[in-house]
Amino acid sequence: MVTSPRVTDVVVTHRYAGQILAQRHIEVRALQDGQLEPIPVKEGQAVKRGDVLFRVSPILYKARLDTELAEVRVARLEFDNLKKLAATDPPVVSQREVALSEAKLAKAQAKADLAAAELDFTTVRAPFDGLLDRLMIHEGSLVERKDVLTTLSDNSVMWVYFNVPEARYLDYMGNMDQRHEDQRTELVLANDSKFKYAASKAVTVEGRFNNGTGNIPFRADFPNPDRLLRHGQTGTVLFCRTVKNATVIPQRVTFEILDGRYVYVVGKDNEVHPRKIVVQHEVDDLFVVNKGLDVNDKIVLEGIQLISDGDRVEVEFRKPEEAARRPKTGREK
Repeated sequence: MVTSPRVTDVVVTHRYAGQILAQRHIEVRALQDGQLEPIPVKEGQAVKRGDVLFRVSPILYKARLDTELAEVRVARLEFDNLKKLAATDPPVVSQREVALSEAKLAKAQAKADLAAAELDFTTVRAPFDGLLDRLMIHEGSLVERKDVLTTLSDNSVMWVYFNVPEARYLDYMGNMDQRHEDQRTELVLANDSKFKYAASKAVTVEGRFNNGTGNIPFRADFPNPDRLLRHGQTGTVLFCRTVKNATVIPQRVTFEILDGRYVYVVGKDNEVHPRKIVVQHEVDDLFVVNKGLDVNDKIVLEGIQLISDGDRVEVEFRKPEEAARRPKTGREK
């Protein structure tokens, strides 16, 4: 039984272990020293940008602001008074004294603005929409500036990192013009279920190879409107692309000798000879052949174990489409 290679479009899928990270994941830190007031949020809560997360007791900072505002009022009264005296005829004070008073007022206002900012820093707000993690500290605790209070993750879009071997990276870059149309990236979760949203067409490729592993990191961006994916999860990335006009043969027509893969090719005189082929991809029960065969070759489909190099055989031809549909019965050698 013989058949011929078939030229068709095939979807090639490569599987990679992926690490799932939120597009923004930050540590929320205290901005001022002090004692924590009652915490208005809970662990795992979804928060909006601007929501209050923590408050440090503001008493000392409020008192400092009041003091600085009082200094501003004193400086303003002095400045206003000197302006009036400088406007009389003849002037009682010089313009230099007025300018000096104005500078003192500006300095007092700057110190008041700083005190207002320090008071504002006693309230820690969410910088973006996201999910809170574990609360590292609780009501009544004394905190210092830069202490970590919790972490916040924006998981509306998840970044999934996976490592791609150099050869497949070169294949990917070699199909630059077609890759956006023919590429699809999917995600399989830890329970073997497929995530229902596909990644955006384009992937991000980092700038440097890992010399130790020969891999380069890729990143696929997955929309996460249901917030199912969380920062730190793992999954399997299915990196799928369509190979146009690929030469495919059933896997069972091949056999291995040492590190090479071969098929038996039937010549015009019905003699069979082994021919080495180069397999580019494996797709289900098919091999995508890069070198060694074309559509005019006739290859032995069944009876491989019964023949050897130079045998003359009687053949029955099976259409490539029929041969591809036959179930895999184990690799013949």
